[in-house]
Amino acid sequence: MAETILGNAVEFFKEIGVYDVLLPFLLVFTIMFAILERTRVLGVEADGKSTRKNLNSMVSFVIAFFVIASSKIVEAITQVSSQLIVLLLLLVFFMMLIGTFISAKELEEKKGPWLDSPWKTGFMVFVAICIVFIFLNALTTEDGDTWLEVFWDWLGRFYTDTAVAALILIIFLIAVLYFIAGRGE
Repeated sequence: MAETILGNAVEFFKEIGVYDVLLPFLLVFTIMFAILERTRVLGVEADGKSTRKNLNSMVSFVIAFFVIASSKIVEAITQVSSQLIVLLLLLVFFMMLIGTFISAKELEEKKGPWLDSPWKTGFMVFVAICIVFIFLNALTTEDGDTWLEVFWDWLGRFYTDTAVAALILIIFLIAVLYFIAGRGE
């Protein structure tokens, strides 16, 4: 870190545990509280309208403490959240790029090549696959290898390059046939 006032402040926050304890605690507490409030799992008050905020906050508080008690979970949360932010930035940049090709009229009518269902579905599948890879890269085994490395090693041991290429070709052909058949409807 650079020897500046703000750089020293960041290092100070790191030393007192803001990044390892406080921020993961707040993140887990907030997400759990929001989920419990939205789903109303713990019930509602006697009026039947408002949620039981006291129970939701206490359960969220306890779960957040359980999470920060495990250093492996905190490490995974830190790594996943940092990579998801990078993915989110890439998605925003990609959407800005797509936005340069769509007119305001197409956007209002929700028509255009980028807004059709196959493109949107394909993009969502791509993002979901990226998120799965990010999680696999964040979780480690007892040996220190990530689950993504274990998966690649397993894939390399049990399949030859020819078999993997044939599988990719078959998936590609099915996707092309689905795309062609879907366009005819």
